[in-house]
Amino acid sequence: MLREDEMNVGVCKLTLQLPENHSLKGKRRVIKSLCSRVHNKFNVSISEVCDNDSWHTATLGVAFATNTGRHADEVMASVVAFIESSRDDFVLVGHEQETISGF
Repeated sequence: MLREDEMNVGVCKLTLQLPENHSLKGKRRVIKSLCSRVHNKFNVSISEVCDNDSWHTATLGVAFATNTGRHADEVMASVVAFIESSRDDFVLVGHEQETISGF
């Protein structure tokens, strides 16, 4: 049974492919812009967490704290949908999502 005063954390790991990218500088520009837009739109924490030296792959971590698990799931689903439809210079090739409850 969930209590109203529990903290829930939604986390998501996203894997992106940047097929047209030709440098780390180009990748950083795309990822920085995407992270900024996602943070501003959804008020989530987002950062590149893996594949920092790869030109064509980026792994992003997203986190969001709230008081209900359902809200965490909804926000993470909205972030994924936004990223999938936001640009055509990268492709979302995978994502894993989890909500951690009971803090």
